[in-house]
Amino acid sequence: MIDERPINTWLTDMDGVLVREEEPIPGAAEFLARLTEAEVPFMVLTNNSIYTPRDLRVRLLRSGLDVPEKSIWTSALATAQFLADQRPGGSAYVVGEAGLTTALHAVGYVMTENDPDYVVLGETRTYSFEAITRAIRLIEGGARFIATNPDPSGPSPQGTLPATGSVAALISAATNRAPYYVGKPNPLMMRSALNQLEAHSETTVMIGDRMDTDIISGLEAGMRTILVETGSTRPEQVETFPFRPTRAVASIADVLPLLEGQIDGQ
Repeated sequence: MIDERPINTWLTDMDGVLVREEEPIPGAAEFLARLTEAEVPFMVLTNNSIYTPRDLRVRLLRSGLDVPEKSIWTSALATAQFLADQRPGGSAYVVGEAGLTTALHAVGYVMTENDPDYVVLGETRTYSFEAITRAIRLIEGGARFIATNPDPSGPSPQGTLPATGSVAALISAATNRAPYYVGKPNPLMMRSALNQLEAHSETTVMIGDRMDTDIISGLEAGMRTILVETGSTRPEQVETFPFRPTRAVASIADVLPLLEGQIDGQ
């Protein structure tokens, strides 16, 4: 166990913890299978807003990882929930993919270019100059600026890709308006996932590979945190941060004994 408090719920990042460029990380399949077998509540989190949970489930299955659709929480879902709470039945101009538009439609939002309540920026592989220009003009006209996450770049087999944060910076430079980011490192992302599970932060552990998103947002949401060394933050970088994870391990395979201890102690 990490400390004497019980662990009733697990949250885990996806990329860098369970998969790396769609290749499963050793130990991930066993960890997920044990959670499912023992009926321990868990949620897989991702800042990626491109895909719906159904899409991500299929992609994970191709990597040999079985995650139920209901156990996947994206920045798109968190953004839709946030907007539904803030302004129910509102409208938005969306720059993004199906993961974001589907989530917004599901909470009753209307997609429009005519005087929307919000401009919502998500990740897409096809950012267009026309769409960005439209977003800039709508923000200048009074639309509130929301972005799913601040990640400036993402990986691909061909190399680095610009992501939501980079395009948000472009729009901010043109409008002098900063967006509100819903995804990690905003602890709102963590709290919304906890709400889906009807879980409490005091009895939940967050597993992540990035100190500047996963670990800090878990910490600020009141959870214990585990950093794995299979993703973005290298071990020698940990000491450069003014905060620390509760525990650091080499990979998700090293978390499995903690899970077994939790299950055996029940």
